[in-house]
Amino acid sequence: MRWNGGDADHPDSVDSADHADIPGSGTSGARLALDGVGRRYGAGESAVTALSGVSLRVEGAAFIVILGPSGCGKTTLLNLVGALDTPTCGTVTLDGADLAGASRRRRREVRRRTVSFVFQSFNLFPALTAGENVRFGADAAGRGQARETTERLLAEVGLGHRADHFPHQLSGGEQQRVAIARALATGNPILLADEPTGELDFGTGVQILALLRAQADAGRTVLVVTHNREIARVADRVVELSSGHVVADGPPPDGSIPVSDLRW
Repeated sequence: MRWNGGDADHPDSVDSADHADIPGSGTSGARLALDGVGRRYGAGESAVTALSGVSLRVEGAAFIVILGPSGCGKTTLLNLVGALDTPTCGTVTLDGADLAGASRRRRREVRRRTVSFVFQSFNLFPALTAGENVRFGADAAGRGQARETTERLLAEVGLGHRADHFPHQLSGGEQQRVAIARALATGNPILLADEPTGELDFGTGVQILALLRAQADAGRTVLVVTHNREIARVADRVVELSSGHVVADGPPPDGSIPVSDLRW
């Protein structure tokens, strides 16, 4: 297995001592609040409202599904929670700290030490192997035992035998599993996943959802964006969006089911 060590000069390498005051950092889920959040893009007649009047409270560890059709504002909401974007109006706070009014540097540090992402487009580094991509997550967040964490997570997503393969040598589903393992390797308390099973077959999708569910059960805050109502059945809480508004917020209507009972 080929490994590269952490690079102290890499722009994404961090010193954990620099982040002692980062809100939400640690192993337990974070307290998150959105109050009257709106997000508009553009101006004048061409302006588009992606979110309007969104208010949410998340009190620690949970498996939360953000449900809705394409274009309803799900990804915009995820970007605001993850400090990738700022609202046009309203506030976003994490453990009482204002993310909406935070500097760009402050939001960057919050992302490194508090929030991990899984994107629809995988976003793997093409010049790094699967193992190196996963280890990057642990190294960038300043976590210890990076090699052991990488080996364990690749095995958990069924790719222990593919650690030395590059992204172009992996299928779409395999790349998504590497992306999820990299996000988990940070150890951050908030995990944001945008359609994490969208490119996966049913069996692999169930495996990934079971892994994400286990992260919530272990004390993390997991937010999963999806259009698939079946996936929402395994959530603790379902926040449904329509045209940028929250139209429902609560437990699954028929109660939460085990991931192993999913069918789609």
